[in-house]
Amino acid sequence: MFKSTILIIPGLGNSGPQHWQSIWEKQFGFTRVEQQDWETPVCADWITTLQAYVDRHDPKDVILVGHSLACATIAYWAKEYNVAIKAALLVAPSDTEAQSYPTGTTGFAPVPLIKLPFKSTTVMSTNDFYVTPERAQLFADAWGSKLVSIGGASHINAASGLGTWEAGLGLLQELDGF
Repeated sequence: MFKSTILIIPGLGNSGPQHWQSIWEKQFGFTRVEQQDWETPVCADWITTLQAYVDRHDPKDVILVGHSLACATIAYWAKEYNVAIKAALLVAPSDTEAQSYPTGTTGFAPVPLIKLPFKSTTVMSTNDFYVTPERAQLFADAWGSKLVSIGGASHINAASGLGTWEAGLGLLQELDGF
């Protein structure tokens, strides 16, 4: 179904079994980027781990699928390594600079406002506790990313009840097919 190498990159706390990322991983055999510390992550460690996973593949065939804190991770990784992968699907980017952002992370603020060296789609919800629509728009604009709003879907996680999230798969297929 997918011709590219898909790397799933969960955010803070990892993605549990009911999260669409985990469902996709199981259903399609995508590879999850396993971080060493899901609860108190250090940005430098997360981007080093991400690079190690990308290095295992031909970068021009890699699509990153990031959720929440993973979106900032991907932006920091792009800034540090400048690897021209195929694309990235950036879902529910959390605003690490916001008062509402959980404590315990190191080095993820400010969110890099750089043009990503690859095609990307950013997906936002209008009622996400971790990012305002205005900040999601700012991130997408800075990253050179297509912005897609899916309405009121909270943080676009397991609690959102999306299951397989067919619309998200459609966005991933668009990136896979370009």
